[in-house]
Amino acid sequence: MTAPGAVAGPERVVDPWEPPLDVEALTSVLAACRAWSPLDGETILDDVGAVLDDVVPPEEALDEHALRLRGHLMQLIAIATAAEAGQKDTDAARLIERGRQVRAEELPGDHRQSVGHLRRMAWVVNELHERLGEIACIRETV
Repeated sequence: MTAPGAVAGPERVVDPWEPPLDVEALTSVLAACRAWSPLDGETILDDVGAVLDDVVPPEEALDEHALRLRGHLMQLIAIATAAEAGQKDTDAARLIERGRQVRAEELPGDHRQSVGHLRRMAWVVNELHERLGEIACIRETV
């Protein structure tokens, strides 16, 4: 006997489900998800402001500023690359290239030169952040 409304017919054979990735690939994806951090526009602007402020950052803080700005550049460039912003917008392409260049440069040993380098990096971070917001690669630029 069949339930009311049920249609009798041939049985369908369904292949068993298999995950799309093997264990190693799934482990890699999980590690990437755990390492991911969302874009924090407020922190970006705070870090940019700390370097571009009228008060010159002290020498002992330069390495930390460089590390943070490089991290922001990496994240913004990754977002721009994933959104193909460089192919769609010439200003974004210019800023992506400039960001890659300035991020790859070593922090000079001289305090004054280091501050100049950090300020160049901060300008690129700020401009790329704003541009990605303008062309809707990120939702908000705070």
